[in-house]
Amino acid sequence: MQEFKVFDTINKPTLSEKTELVNFLFNNLEQYGDPKKEIQKAIDFSIKEISSFGGFTIRLSDEGEIKGVVVINQTGMGGYIPENILVYLAVHKNHRGEGLGKKLMQKAINLTNGDIALHVEANNPARFLYEKMGFTNPYLEMRLKK
Repeated sequence: MQEFKVFDTINKPTLSEKTELVNFLFNNLEQYGDPKKEIQKAIDFSIKEISSFGGFTIRLSDEGEIKGVVVINQTGMGGYIPENILVYLAVHKNHRGEGLGKKLMQKAINLTNGDIALHVEANNPARFLYEKMGFTNPYLEMRLKK
């Protein structure tokens, strides 16, 4: 039976749950992911373990096995910049194509207040899910790395 668990400032993950979330994202984001340290930082931001505006992390499990995870961070802004940013969304590599990404996205959309932004590489197949869920690409992102 599929079960969502939402971690936030009130319902924080245990240390072992946080380690599981980080490892799951690291292993299933594959080439589109980040180092474990950065993944943990995004989760810590979402549950206000570090100075932040908060957000939430959702774990989708079935019979104790993690099937998917999404991390949303609040930006503390609104109007000119979306109030939320989808930092990570991953579905277990053995369970892709089962509609789990869509379920996670819908749950995240339902839990957020305000708009949601995300960054996705042009060749990432998840881009098609985001477009189906109503995300558009109105801007060209530019960055200056210092």
